[in-house]
Amino acid sequence: MTKKIPVGLLGATGTVGQRFVERLASHPWFELTAVAASDRSQGKSYAEAARWRLDSSLPERVAAMTLLPSDADLPCRIVFSALDAAAARELEPACARQGKWVFSNASAFRMEPDVPLVIPEINSGSLALVARQQKQRGWKGAIVTNANCSTIFLAMALAPLVRTFGVEKVFVTTMQAVSGAGYPGVPSLDILGNVIPDIPEEATKIERETAKILGEYREGVIEPAAIAISAMTYRVAVEDGHTESVSVGLGRRGVEASEMIAAWSNFRGPETVRVLPSAPAFPIHYLDGPQRPQPRRDVAREDGMVAFIGGLKACPLLDWKFTALGHNTVRGAAGASVLNAEAAAAEGLLD
Repeated sequence: MTKKIPVGLLGATGTVGQRFVERLASHPWFELTAVAASDRSQGKSYAEAARWRLDSSLPERVAAMTLLPSDADLPCRIVFSALDAAAARELEPACARQGKWVFSNASAFRMEPDVPLVIPEINSGSLALVARQQKQRGWKGAIVTNANCSTIFLAMALAPLVRTFGVEKVFVTTMQAVSGAGYPGVPSLDILGNVIPDIPEEATKIERETAKILGEYREGVIEPAAIAISAMTYRVAVEDGHTESVSVGLGRRGVEASEMIAAWSNFRGPETVRVLPSAPAFPIHYLDGPQRPQPRRDVAREDGMVAFIGGLKACPLLDWKFTALGHNTVRGAAGASVLNAEAAAAEGLLD
């Protein structure tokens, strides 16, 4: 890029919004030029309105920026959205009608048939849906989504297996960090010394979104992968990092453990994705050590942009079982949206 692309941010002060600020502050392609938030924050400086909760320092330039109304016509070509689903359903189409490309972390439009649901290493080709979206909806902008935070790490773990052996059945149990509930999130008296089962709507998102991501793009339509997926979700007293216990039934019989590990370790996205600024060299890391991966020890490694897998064992019900882990507010949220925008820019879609 010879000149940085101006970008804006909706929902800028929340947990995921802060991750966007962190990742955009010194981005080589994008320059954060506008931040927007709810009515109670607009008109204030970012530093005044946001209770900065990340280990990194609040960038001084962003700290001094004035928060705009969420429905303002932001002066940028790209808008990143850290809105909740209800607000996103109203505000994201308004941005697209203004000609902006919206890269959204919200669930509002993920399952719309003309909206790309993207993990670039797996299905960057689904960005082709934008042409259909623009034609059908009559706008010059677009909405591109990343998946639910737990979906992303499950789909990353499954994609190499789907391509190498085929996958027929999946059972996944998620142990999701409290940061996934935003701030202030889950009250301490509910989560400390406790496990909260059945996070509302999470299991359905995981089941439906994974099938869309692993599906095939044909003639302007995504055909969902024919995989039976069953999910159970739990909130646990971990600050960052979603852990998943996964069992898989493969399409090919007799697959050895070494073949499974090789499929993960050798998995890489297309060459055009590998060179993107936020793309990890290897999106999946298999950890051989005992009792790994662990949120406290592993989740922040590799800039929070990879899926960690470990504990591979034979499964007496299906074929294999393993543990997956990823950073829910980085690769599972803000980092995923930024990577999607990089992929679109690299394909010349934002010109």
